[in-house]
Amino acid sequence: MPELHEKAPAGAPLTVKDLNTENPRWCVGCGDFGVLMGFKRFLVEEQIPPHETVNVSGIGCSGRVPFYVNTYGVHAIHGRPITIAMGVALARPDLKLFIHAGDGDALSIGGNHLVHGIHKNFNCVFILYDNQLYALTKSQSSPTTRKGHPTNTQPQGTALDPIAPIRFALGIGASFVAATADWLPDHMVNTLKVAYAHKGFSFVHVLQRCPHFDPENFDNKTSAWFSFLTHEKGIPADKRLADKTEIVTHDPTDHEEAFRLANSQRAYFGLFYRNPDKPCYDAMIRQRIVNAKPMSRAGILDSYKI
Repeated sequence: MPELHEKAPAGAPLTVKDLNTENPRWCVGCGDFGVLMGFKRFLVEEQIPPHETVNVSGIGCSGRVPFYVNTYGVHAIHGRPITIAMGVALARPDLKLFIHAGDGDALSIGGNHLVHGIHKNFNCVFILYDNQLYALTKSQSSPTTRKGHPTNTQPQGTALDPIAPIRFALGIGASFVAATADWLPDHMVNTLKVAYAHKGFSFVHVLQRCPHFDPENFDNKTSAWFSFLTHEKGIPADKRLADKTEIVTHDPTDHEEAFRLANSQRAYFGLFYRNPDKPCYDAMIRQRIVNAKPMSRAGILDSYKI
């Protein structure tokens, strides 16, 4: 294994090999392999130094991502990667911050933190790995499991309609919302590039296959069920499928239209919404610290004398 966080020799470009660590411990065919490789390709194409990069994860299959990328990383507790990541953003704004969370981690026990992370708009790229299932714990219903799908916790079929992550993020006021899939490698890399360039909480929804527990979900052999959203300021359609599916021109500044698309039964991959003018909470807090007036500690304590 390469030395962790070691700077590459001067002039030596970053390669995928530099980012490799141990072999991932996922099921054969898991969509996480595609997301991991897409993420590494993005880091290489952007030449983001590993010693300036922090990956924070929650639980579930995607929770192991920090172990598999040769950067700094934190494997947080269930539902709490956003709280730790915000601390990193406040203390070390010079670091490049990425959050990796599954649908169960982010939208169940971590849902409250996701709400406030989006609302505070602190600077990071948030990647939601959505396989619509609790897979690491052997197939339980998650907040995004489709209605009627049988699981170990609801063998007669999941009772509720699923939470729609894109609508969720748009409704809370996310400054950046995009979607891609694990079987669209080029589109995923381009999506991460656009998300990384945005200043604020970049919400990236990734549909991810789980062939072990839900092999029939997400038919990646046909593109009939999804469309690409494109725009001169957006994300280009995947070249492999550009002539095989619908391409919709969508202005990512149009919040109302983004909602309409998110409410559709059809899946869309691309940039739904971007607002570069929304203030970032971490930047505001740091500026308040800079502007704070010095005070005597003794003076503060003396004010409580009886």
